[in-house]
Amino acid sequence: MAGGWAKDGAVSEQIEATINDELARMKARKQTTGASLTHCAECEEPIPEARRMAISGVKLCIDCMTERDTAQRARGGINRRGSKDSQLK
Repeated sequence: MAGGWAKDGAVSEQIEATINDELARMKARKQTTGASLTHCAECEEPIPEARRMAISGVKLCIDCMTERDTAQRARGGINRRGSKDSQLK
């Protein structure tokens, strides 16, 4: 069912495009490479050998990595695909 000026399937296309954008952003993130550190780059705690063996190029301990992953980050850009204002301009 289309609503207003939107064609059939427009909502599904918007969702799919948003998912594809996020996947592309995640793939573009810099992957860790090289030798792993023996001590965390932030807190200087020793990094367990099992973690160093499991993840090549690890630089942070589990606690610091968890803190970094859960921190709120501002993301650039505005998703205007679903914005009615962007369709009127």
